[in-house]
Amino acid sequence: MQQLKNTLFILFVFISFASCGIFKHNKQPVLTETQILDNTSEYIDGLKDKEEGDYEKALTHFLSCARTDKSNPAPLYEIARIYYNQEKTELAIPYITKACELDPKNTWYKQLHAELLIVQKKYKEAAAVFESLALSNPENVDFFLNWAMANLYASKYSEAIEVYNKLEERIGITEEISLQKEKILLLQNKFSKAVEEIQKLVDAFPAETEYLNYLADLYVANKMTDEAFTVYQKILSLEPDNGNVHLSLAEYYRMKGDNEKSFDELKQAFSSSNVGIDTKIKILLSYYTITEKYDTLKEQAFSLCSLLVATHPNEAKAYSMYGDFLIRDHKLTEAKEQYQKAIAIDSSKYAIWEQLLYIESEQKNYSLLQNDSKRALELFPEQAGLYLMNGASLLMLKKYDEAITTLNKGVFMAAYDNSLLKNFYTYLGDSYYAKQSYKEAFSSYDKVLDIDSLNVYVLNNYSYYLSLRNENLDKAEKMAGRMIKVVSDNSSYLDTYAWVLFKENRFSDAEIFLKKALDAGGDKNAVILEHYGDVLYKLNKEDKALEYWQKAKDTGKASDLLDKKITDRKYYE
Repeated sequence: MQQLKNTLFILFVFISFASCGIFKHNKQPVLTETQILDNTSEYIDGLKDKEEGDYEKALTHFLSCARTDKSNPAPLYEIARIYYNQEKTELAIPYITKACELDPKNTWYKQLHAELLIVQKKYKEAAAVFESLALSNPENVDFFLNWAMANLYASKYSEAIEVYNKLEERIGITEEISLQKEKILLLQNKFSKAVEEIQKLVDAFPAETEYLNYLADLYVANKMTDEAFTVYQKILSLEPDNGNVHLSLAEYYRMKGDNEKSFDELKQAFSSSNVGIDTKIKILLSYYTITEKYDTLKEQAFSLCSLLVATHPNEAKAYSMYGDFLIRDHKLTEAKEQYQKAIAIDSSKYAIWEQLLYIESEQKNYSLLQNDSKRALELFPEQAGLYLMNGASLLMLKKYDEAITTLNKGVFMAAYDNSLLKNFYTYLGDSYYAKQSYKEAFSSYDKVLDIDSLNVYVLNNYSYYLSLRNENLDKAEKMAGRMIKVVSDNSSYLDTYAWVLFKENRFSDAEIFLKKALDAGGDKNAVILEHYGDVLYKLNKEDKALEYWQKAKDTGKASDLLDKKITDRKYYE
């Protein structure tokens, strides 16, 4: 029974092929029934292999079919399709050409032939094939569109217009065809004809304001601003709240030199929800650049930012844009508020977090910085900068162990970024020193100086800490000396160098640099005033020393020994 079913199936396929004209006698010996059945089986095997994706095996079957029956176009078509899909156009062309010769009315064969000709950039030949397809299948819109497109590729613009006109006669006026004809006419410098095409579209759909916009844009592009203005007014009569028209009118008035009306129209556009936020962002970006040179436009920019967040309250980028303007204007508290709103809507943008954390750092709000940098780290654990900000905030909050843990993780994340690494090691040095892990602190500072030998912050701290511990004073002096060569007018740095000299018992040299420190503003610093008194005492100028110790006390916080020095008129270590 199963064998009978298989035989019936093969006979059914054979009859189907024969009825489609697949098997025709074309000056070749008539195939026997066995040959026909074998060839049919071969063809079916090819179709199965093609369906399964085994194209090479399918090709073998189809090529065998083609050799056996040279009058059958079906395997030729399948061979051409496989080569086409494999982007072997040169190999496909002979087979599809022959298939079309054998069955010139077959739509599928002709369509593949035309597509292959397009790939080969034989546009005129392709246009001829699509023309044949379109005329024999007038209900098929795609054939007309492809016919027109092939003419366009062949730079036969007038012929393409004619094809579109034929199609319009069948299906009526459509946006796609009208706009395509407009583009072609503009390429031919036939502006008035292009206007006529868009006007036909407007007349066909009088309630469609988008088509009126096309017409206005066409006028604007050709500097016919008054005609464009008339069209814009017509649109507003139909849609008074059309934000895109207000945007166009803003440009119209700008070109006319009426900046007040231009900005008024721009505000109306920004108040409209039918103008996309990305369009508004682009406008504000242009304001951002312009207002760097012209402060007079800042008020306009802030007004537009305010409208932006009011019109798009659920868009994070609106608040972020507003924040960017505020932070540039040093309005940190207001900027922070905008960034917080942006993050509340969308926390996935690292750049916004970065701006927010920068503000918190600038405002020395270390509790908030520690909390927000921790939140950011949960979202962006690969960002080394976040470990730095979190570690720095922990250091400032005197959570030294936590700071050290976080900063060491950051060192691992920033392994090849020296600009970040030196900051990590700086904070590590400060954290270790604060918890009296001096060896680790000084090791961290050494790593900073390996990267940046003129890092004055580390040179200052490192040399000062060594002097306080009377440790490695020669190294401390060299570092402090290097520091004041880089920055010679900083009172704190001059004081550090003087203090290292003091620890080396070079009191006269220390006095010279402390005088420089006082002249550089150190006369208002209690520590520097006290140090100067200490040096004077060592130089046997006790009265003068007492005077400066008293000045130090009157100025502010100095050492815990200052009162004892004043009372006993004596220097204490």
